[in-house]
Amino acid sequence: MKQLLLIAFAFCLFTTSNAQVTVNGVTLPSKLKTTTSELTLNGAGVRKKAFFKVYVLGLYLQAKSTDAASILKSDKDMAVRLQITSSVVNSDNMSEAIHEGFTKSLGGNTAPLKSKIDNFISIFSKEKIKEGDVFILDYTKEIGVKSYKNGKLLATIAGEDFKDALFGIWLGANPIDSGLKTSILGK
Repeated sequence: MKQLLLIAFAFCLFTTSNAQVTVNGVTLPSKLKTTTSELTLNGAGVRKKAFFKVYVLGLYLQAKSTDAASILKSDKDMAVRLQITSSVVNSDNMSEAIHEGFTKSLGGNTAPLKSKIDNFISIFSKEKIKEGDVFILDYTKEIGVKSYKNGKLLATIAGEDFKDALFGIWLGANPIDSGLKTSILGK
């Protein structure tokens, strides 16, 4: 009987730890397959702006972590999955919000990465943004950040410096949304 209970407990633990997560009506997979690896959902949350829940963001890592500084310092594969959840989001205000995020992430000193930031922000204006759109921002050391919209590759931007600035938008000392930072760290 004890063995049966242990097996049942182990099964529940295994299936729970590999379950998808639903946040604000968006279901995020527990695993994200990238170009070079399979990453695990670290945590997920909602980006709020004024009264609107504008997107759901999931952070995917090789190994779960609650330490934002060590995640940012790491030069390992990582990704975020960002799904637009509000019809108020459009190309202009998304570009503006991402620019604000880089400014916060870099403490106002965006000049050294200006061309990379401008290239990245342009992905939000290449095609109209609508509710339900999914962006995957996938970092690999040898390649850089690959940016996808609804499965279509829009840009690749090399450099660990750019990765640090981009992921710093959500994980930095001055994140764009502190509640979202706490959520994606799995806290």
